[in-house]
Amino acid sequence: MQPVLSPFAKPMYIMAKPIGSVCNLACEYCYYLEKGNLYDQIKQHTMSDELLEKFVREYIESQSSSNILFTWHGGETLMRPVSFYKKAIEFQKKYGRGKQVDNCFQTNGTLITEEWCKFFRENNILVGVSIDGPQEFHDEYRRNRQGLPSFHKVMKGIQLLNKYNVEWNAMAVVNDFNVEYPLEFYNFFKSINCKFIQFAPIVERINEKTKDKLKLQLPNHILEAELTEHSITPEAWGNFLCTIFDEWVKQDVGEYFIQLFDATLANWMGVQPGICTLAKTCGHAGVIEFNGDVYSCDHFVFPSHKLGNIYSSSLIEMMYSPMQLKFGNDKFDKLTT
Repeated sequence: MQPVLSPFAKPMYIMAKPIGSVCNLACEYCYYLEKGNLYDQIKQHTMSDELLEKFVREYIESQSSSNILFTWHGGETLMRPVSFYKKAIEFQKKYGRGKQVDNCFQTNGTLITEEWCKFFRENNILVGVSIDGPQEFHDEYRRNRQGLPSFHKVMKGIQLLNKYNVEWNAMAVVNDFNVEYPLEFYNFFKSINCKFIQFAPIVERINEKTKDKLKLQLPNHILEAELTEHSITPEAWGNFLCTIFDEWVKQDVGEYFIQLFDATLANWMGVQPGICTLAKTCGHAGVIEFNGDVYSCDHFVFPSHKLGNIYSSSLIEMMYSPMQLKFGNDKFDKLTT
C-alpha cells in the first residue's frame, strides 16, 4: 500500500480505543461512557490480537511521515493487560522498520502499578493522567461506580510514574465546579511539579427525553438538547484562562507548559497549533473502536459520523473520504467570521 499525501491531513492520526468505553470509574461528566450503548449487542468490548495487528500494520503503512505516533485511549486504557500492549510494540517493530514509532497512553491513573511503570519506562512511553486539581475538585465528579473517590489512587499512580522516571502530563477537565477556582487549580499542579498541563473544558449537550442510545447530543442539536449541568459558560472559561495566564506569564513561562497557551502563541506566530480546536479545519484525528469501527473524531462517536470499519475499508479510504473531508471543512465553512 502506497502512502497517500493530502494537504488536508498530514500526517494521518487515529486514536485507538482497545477497551472501547469500558472504565473502572464512572465520572459524572464523562462524554464517552455511554458510547458502549452503541455496542450493547457485543458481550466483550476488547480489541482482538488480530485486529490489533491489522490496525498497527495499516496505520504505519498509511503514514507519509517517518515519525509515527500511536495514542492509546479509553474508557480506561489500562484495563487491557500489559501483555496486550507488548504485542502492540512487537507489531510496531515488525511493520515499522526504519521509522520512529512512539506511543502515548491516556489513563485515569488509578490502575498504575510498578509493572506498568517498568513497561512505560522501557518503551519510552508518554503517559497522560486525568486529574482535575486538588482532592476537593477531583473527587467532586471523578468517582467509581460505587461512588468512592479516586484522588488518592491517582496520586499513588503519579508517585509511581515519578519513581520510575516515566514522562507524564496532566489532562485536567474544567467543569462547573473547579472553573471558579483558577489559581487554586493551577497552583496544585505546580505543587506536584507537573510541568505539562492540558485543559479540557466541559461543554456538552444532553437530551434526557430522547429514546436514542446516546443522551449526549451533537453540537448542532441546540434546539432539542440543553447544556449539561457540568458544562461551563463562556464567561467562566474566559475568566479561568485569563486568571491563570496572568499568573503564569509573570513567573512560569518556560518552567510550566500549558498546552492551550503554547498553541495560541503558535497560532499567533503562524505556526500550525498542536490543538485541533484551534486549527483552521478538523478531521485529521479519527478514532478506532475496539471492533474496528472508525469515527470522524473522539468527540463525534455517533452513528452519523461513523466512517466505516477497518475490515471493509482502508484507513486511508475512510480518513480521506468525502464524508470526512466535509466534516473537517465544515468548521471553516460554517463558523461565523
